[in-house]
Amino acid sequence: MAHAKTSYVCLPCRASYKQPFLGDHDRRCPRCAEPLVHAGSAFAAPRRRDTAAWRTLSVLLHAGVRFHKSCCGGPGYRPRTLAEVRERMAYAGRTGEPFAQALVRRELP
Repeated sequence: MAHAKTSYVCLPCRASYKQPFLGDHDRRCPRCAEPLVHAGSAFAAPRRRDTAAWRTLSVLLHAGVRFHKSCCGGPGYRPRTLAEVRERMAYAGRTGEPFAQALVRRELP
């Protein structure tokens, strides 16, 4: 039986690779040899020339937000624009809620 594949991302190259998940070991980008970031099995990469989307993705991945499938569908809400990220950063600062948790909140109160 084949192993399930998951996505790994190289942020400097703006590239995504589907590879089998064989545990947490260091994976390197075939282009630049930088470490790849595990993005999750429900990840869909933006177009390479969409710099705003890659900037948003970088913030999400550095905050620890991943794109894993849940039992009821996809990974849930993820911000798509830098404006949404800034809005959630301000909310996290005001309320003291952890930044990663504020990022995946569908609606802000």
